[in-house]
Amino acid sequence: MMDSTKIMKGAWKAVGLLWVVALLNYLDRLMMTTMHDPIVQSIPMNDKQFGLLTSVFLWVYGTLSPFGGLLADRFNRRSVILTSLFVWSAVTWATSCAQTFPQLLAARALMGISEACYIPAALALIADYHRGPTRSLATGLHMSGIYAGAALGGIGGYIAQRQGWRSSFFIFGIIGVVYAIGLMFSLRDVPKAESPVESVSEKLEIPAMLKSLFGTGGFWLLLAANALIGTANWGVNGWLPKYLQDHFKLNLGQAGFSATAYIQVASFVAVLLGGIWADRWSRNNPRARALVPAIGYCVAGPCLLLAAMTDLFPAAILGLIVFGIGRGFFDTNHMPILRQLVPERYSATAYGFQNFTSCAAGGLMVLAGGAMKDAGISLGKVFQFSANGLFIVGLMLAVLKLRPIPAAK
Repeated sequence: MMDSTKIMKGAWKAVGLLWVVALLNYLDRLMMTTMHDPIVQSIPMNDKQFGLLTSVFLWVYGTLSPFGGLLADRFNRRSVILTSLFVWSAVTWATSCAQTFPQLLAARALMGISEACYIPAALALIADYHRGPTRSLATGLHMSGIYAGAALGGIGGYIAQRQGWRSSFFIFGIIGVVYAIGLMFSLRDVPKAESPVESVSEKLEIPAMLKSLFGTGGFWLLLAANALIGTANWGVNGWLPKYLQDHFKLNLGQAGFSATAYIQVASFVAVLLGGIWADRWSRNNPRARALVPAIGYCVAGPCLLLAAMTDLFPAAILGLIVFGIGRGFFDTNHMPILRQLVPERYSATAYGFQNFTSCAAGGLMVLAGGAMKDAGISLGKVFQFSANGLFIVGLMLAVLKLRPIPAAK
């Protein structure tokens, strides 16, 4: 057995390295939503087609997420992460070269393929390293990188105003490729002697895995919750910048910043606080990691409803901030919840199925938003529907049963 202090240093190093990857992951996928006007002016399309650019990404990404998780459970998690980062960064760069709508649509589909492998593998690797009372906090730190990337996604609107929308994809694509090369020399899997899962050389029986996952009632309940969460998250990601621009008469840069920064900063703080809260509470209550996000969403749902119905910009921002807090409470505990629902060896695949459900529902919501806007229906209806769904999620998580937390090594 290796020295525990050395193992923990490696565990936090992995979180730090993957934080940057998580940032690039969401920045690259969300930049497009903040650049509606310059993209539509450059490549003519209606709003339904613009929504389809995000929907196609989500459907491809979600459909392949279980396969990405399976690769991470069956093979080397580090290799899956590195390959995913390199390929999606190259696709981000290639997006800057698109000249027609079909080319842009193809680039978004390719991004969905390349990004599908990352998050299940990354969260499983972090959970492998963090076995005990640091699991939710470590997961939350990684998720804070996602929020930082989503917040920085708003920079796309500012760059588009000054240098054109293609510059954003070119710059961040190159950054990702360079970071992937550097990560080859610094990221490591959990040492075999310390790994909590069976050796990857042992054959993973897919029928047994599927029976284990889908034979668990709590797994089905979490799938349903993720469908509602996906409609809310991707409805907000896909259409909030345009809604704020139209409803509150903001310019492109202001709308992009307001739609990303406030929510993401709130979520950034919430994943840390929610992780610490859940880790401490879990010492006395094994259901703590479900109860923390249950509380968050029961409050966030009504606040998102407020943001969708008010004509007061400060009130809308306040509602979005609380929505961000509730989302952060869930994201920091999502993988830890799965580790108490399904066998740990299957956790990346399990997360992939959860991701599929979330993205499939989210893609439909983004597409519906574009169709509604073309029909002259307010995008506020998207957020009103999502708000009601989040309150239901809070109730679902409140009754979710989890098995006792396994002891740390």
